[in-house]
Amino acid sequence: MLDVFIKPVEAVCPLCTVAVAGGLEISRMLGVDDLISAIWIGGLTVSLAFWLADYFSKKNWLLPFWREVVSLIIFYLLVIPYLFWSKAIGKIGNTFLGFDKIILGIVIGSLAFFLGVFFDHFLRKINGGKIIFYYQKVIIPVFFLALVSLIFYQLI
Repeated sequence: MLDVFIKPVEAVCPLCTVAVAGGLEISRMLGVDDLISAIWIGGLTVSLAFWLADYFSKKNWLLPFWREVVSLIIFYLLVIPYLFWSKAIGKIGNTFLGFDKIILGIVIGSLAFFLGVFFDHFLRKINGGKIIFYYQKVIIPVFFLALVSLIFYQLI
């Protein structure tokens, strides 16, 4: 009976965000290439934007689609200019295929994390709204980030 009053959470869980932040910090401490680190920055940015969109949803601000759009814009405006002003973006020779490694990594990481979240929702949908394995919501987006990181690590 209590299940009637419980509303499922749609945001990315806190553990997933902590895992992304931890991955970013570990890669930077180990001296991993900027492209790989930026992939994790992109994933973290999307994760935080989803948190903000969930907050907007709880406050009933904005229409559903616009919650995510506004949240993403806010976080990209917090991340990209900071990296530019700190001179992390725009370093001469810090490119991959002609693109700045930080910008390219953020784009790739954002897409990978978003696809991981989408894949988690897809798996739940085909499984009747239930998870297939424990911590699926955490493991799948982080796995997508790790996989893309590994691919680009091999390409660099």
